Amino acid sequence: MKRKKKILFQSDFSLIKTGFARNAKEVLSYLYKTGKYEIVHYCCGIEEDSPDLKRTPWRSIGSLPKSKEKMEVIRKTPGGEKMAAYGAYYIDEVIERERPDVYIAAQDIWGVDFAVNKHWFNKISSVIWTTLDSLPLLPSAIHIAPKINNYWVWSSFATKELNKLGHTHVKTFHGALDDEEFSPLAKEEKLELRKQNGISPECYVIGFVFRNQLRKSVPNLFQGFRKFREENPYVKNCKLLLHTDFREGWDIKRLADEIKIDGNDILTTHVCGKCFKDEIKPYDGPDKNCSRCGAESIVNTAGVALGVTEKYLNEIYNLMDVYCHPFTSGGQEIPIQEAKFAGIPTLVTNYSCGEEMCSKEAHSLPLDWNEFREFGTNFIKASTCPKSIAKQLKKIYSMTREKRQALGEKGREWALENYSIKNLGKKLEEFLDSSPLIDKNKFPKLQKKNQSAEIPETEDDREWIKLLYKLILKVEVSDDDDGVKHWLDEIKKENARPAIENYFRQVAAKENYKKEKKDFLGSLGKEDKGARILYVMPGSEREVFLSTSLFRSIKELYPSYNLYVAINESLEDMLAFNPYVHKVLRYEGEMEDFKKLEEEEFEIVFTPHHLKNYAHNNKDKTFHDLNY
Repeated sequence: MKRKKKILFQSDFSLIKTGFARNAKEVLSYLYKTGKYEIVHYCCGIEEDSPDLKRTPWRSIGSLPKSKEKMEVIRKTPGGEKMAAYGAYYIDEVIERERPDVYIAAQDIWGVDFAVNKHWFNKISSVIWTTLDSLPLLPSAIHIAPKINNYWVWSSFATKELNKLGHTHVKTFHGALDDEEFSPLAKEEKLELRKQNGISPECYVIGFVFRNQLRKSVPNLFQGFRKFREENPYVKNCKLLLHTDFREGWDIKRLADEIKIDGNDILTTHVCGKCFKDEIKPYDGPDKNCSRCGAESIVNTAGVALGVTEKYLNEIYNLMDVYCHPFTSGGQEIPIQEAKFAGIPTLVTNYSCGEEMCSKEAHSLPLDWNEFREFGTNFIKASTCPKSIAKQLKKIYSMTREKRQALGEKGREWALENYSIKNLGKKLEEFLDSSPLIDKNKFPKLQKKNQSAEIPETEDDREWIKLLYKLILKVEVSDDDDGVKHWLDEIKKENARPAIENYFRQVAAKENYKKEKKDFLGSLGKEDKGARILYVMPGSEREVFLSTSLFRSIKELYPSYNLYVAINESLEDMLAFNPYVHKVLRYEGEMEDFKKLEEEEFEIVFTPHHLKNYAHNNKDKTFHDLNY
């Protein structure tokens, strides 16, 4: 029987409230429902033992070690913690263990470019699916383009620029949304929603759904709103509806006071962290008591950690008369498409991915902008013109309800064609189905580091550092890599070269040692295949000590089996001379998948730190089987 094709999808965890996570949820749900693929989600920024990983129907694994010792080592490495969160720390081990047929990395370019130079990258069907939002493009995004066979960008803005530079294989592949979750509600439903939230039917509601980040132009929106009110004094009832977290990013209340906007004219979503009641009202501070469940200091504005369901978010869009999205730049800006799915007319800054939103076919009203340069990167960024915001708000306000609805319907049709998971999912299926199955026996093995590599002499410090990466650590890095920048600063110190080179050799030695210990399956040997028991105990010294009282009984119950015990590395000496233990293994997160281990390498896997109990290949015995 032909096996299922295995997909390793690296991105934000599908159950959090980021754009990458939303895309991951839609894509993986779609692929899961086909029943055609084995799916493994490698989740950025999530610890390997997080209980949330078990909430998905597909297998989800974390990118961060749970070990404090490992994290301390990672933090000492330049940029190590950030790159580990993106997945760099475990990626080689995950690839070698999972042996996927297709690898897809959906993330910011600096969160996936480390994979491109890996020895396995172009030996399997690999995809970099990234967001590029500003000109000039990041040098690293251009530098790695020839090395990527499947280079997908979320918006045509960057695709066109890469194509101009000669990288014609780069194509646009939008992030996906579920159009069943976002759709226009009937007039009666909208009026009822307004009534429930204390918003009058005549109120002109201007919405903005956003992560409260610097690149979301809140001051510009406030200035445009104020200008609209000043130029149109006959508009008596007008509100801003901001679905965002007031605790991070812009100090929204302070901005409103400075720009002289009445706080009662700014509505926002509040969520209870206990009963999850949602309520739209003016902001009145953080950590309020819940009026429904009575919990104290637990109600806050909606954010990444505590958000709302897609159903409720769709209702928020349907409270709006117009959706206004001013921003400096963006990879796709998913709320714009969600608003379009909900049939709401959209105003969008005509730069970056906004250019696509403002195409004639998209039926948005474009917002003019002035250029400014971002300090440090020289990126072109957009400062949306408040005058343009006010002008377009008036244009929508002046439309009849029927004309607004017609504009929203046209925008919805365009969004469905270009961003619906139903359409994008089919294209993704076509790509996956055309990708070859990999012969697992010929899968590229993890490269060993060369701690004894000879480094050629060169006076160029940058070139010398890149040689250390290439020859010792077997990694290709670009000139603007964070690690290269760090070592260029360090090399200015007296006699720095020998110390830096020694550091690289130590890292290589540790990596090789880790690889040898990590590959516990390869260390089992073949002589006891079919007669192995694994006892997993990732706990403390006390728990390991108490476990030793069971080893004699296990050996007496299963006299023909070898007992392997997996514990934390720092405790291995405790069992070094235990007569009942055949071999001590270092505990690793993948040992939690005891069902898989029982299918492949062990007859029985005991995990006493879990409350669940399972039959182990129908070979369970009890103490009644002992003949005392």
